[in-house]
Amino acid sequence: MISKRRLLAGLAGTTGAMALARPTAARSPVISTGELRGSIDAGAHGVSPNGGDASRRNLERLLADAAAKNMPIFLQPGDYPISGLNLPDGTRLVGIAGATRLVHSGSGILLRAENARRIELSGLVIDGADRVLAGDALAIAHFRGVTELVVENCDVINSDKTGLHLEGCGGRIGRNRISRAAEYGLYAVNSASLSVMDNSISDCGNGGILIHRWETGTDGTMVSGNRIARTGATNGGTGQYGNAINLYRAHDVIVSGNHISDSAFSAIRANSASNAMISGNHCTASGETAIYAEFSFEGAMIAGNLVDGAANGISVVNFNEGGRLATVANNIVRNLRLTGPYTVEDPIFGVGISAEADTAVTGNVVENAPFCGLAFGFGPYLRNVAATGNIVREVAVGCAVTVVEGAGGAIIANNIFQGAKRGAIVGYRWREASTGDLAKSGSEEFGHLTIEGNRVS
Repeated sequence: MISKRRLLAGLAGTTGAMALARPTAARSPVISTGELRGSIDAGAHGVSPNGGDASRRNLERLLADAAAKNMPIFLQPGDYPISGLNLPDGTRLVGIAGATRLVHSGSGILLRAENARRIELSGLVIDGADRVLAGDALAIAHFRGVTELVVENCDVINSDKTGLHLEGCGGRIGRNRISRAAEYGLYAVNSASLSVMDNSISDCGNGGILIHRWETGTDGTMVSGNRIARTGATNGGTGQYGNAINLYRAHDVIVSGNHISDSAFSAIRANSASNAMISGNHCTASGETAIYAEFSFEGAMIAGNLVDGAANGISVVNFNEGGRLATVANNIVRNLRLTGPYTVEDPIFGVGISAEADTAVTGNVVENAPFCGLAFGFGPYLRNVAATGNIVREVAVGCAVTVVEGAGGAIIANNIFQGAKRGAIVGYRWREASTGDLAKSGSEEFGHLTIEGNRVS
């Protein structure tokens, strides 16, 4: 029989043994089997805010041990000075959003991971501290060849170059706040089934979200639900920089439901990117063309977007470079201007919607375009454009269409033109108007044009 006194004495001995064991566990980064049920508190393994080199070494050992066991590591709130931290395959690093801060303390990359199946970062502040990134460092966080990369509910701030740089990665970048990057908020090249969703990106020097490929090919990234504001173009140029969302050589990308404001150049710019779906985006105060499909693309669906304030609204052009095959439908484009972010010889600004080849332009509303509401073709570069059911009002010219020899066919039918000061439909030879109002006089002189059923007031 165990007496009450002996039982209490035994419990007291166990408690004392645990108290003696706890400091030893705190000094060791080795994970005990008792922690396998949940996340690991890094503080219990010698990783503490402002803990110096010892804390950093403990974190590196703890990351390796936790990754091998597929366990998450929890970092307590506070500042953790970090530089050149390598994340092993299987890393799951979790903090308290806005309070757990990884602060750059060196001159190279802050975080990196390479050739991993899965990396997860959540609830962290990744702070570049505006420190100069020396050598080949392209960003404060660089990921290469990560099959499933998850970065969510993190703050990525104050990078001397780019915030997040991804090469050959898949996974999800979601619900993050990325701001004050001198170059780009997020640069992703050669992605594979990547999702970039519900992030807030602001005050980046040369671009917001860039989806690129080294060579043209299928990419499949989805860019949806992001809020992007104040994208600069500190490197200058005529559109290489300053775009909130930029696709380059990346095919089969969806850009939908984003809220974009104050871009130095385009809200959305797709360069040599085929089968791009650009829908339901809200684009205000763009410095140049708000939505652009340009150069050697085949296939662009631009539908249901709102553009308010830009030098040009929506452009689907560069047939001379192979740009063709598009629908531009059910968009609202308004409040354009005649000036852009650069000066070139005879710039063309103040155009609502322009298209050149194999494109249907239907159901759009264009208002307050100081040059023209619709523009089809340039010189001989026109083929198979159909403009039907559009409403164009309060513009200088309702529709400008090329009448240069060699231009292909266009149908301009059943549109409404109201308040077109210099004519509803006017033929252009390159940059100069060369006809009267074809909506009134007819298009018999130009066999490549079919103009009928338009209402002019």
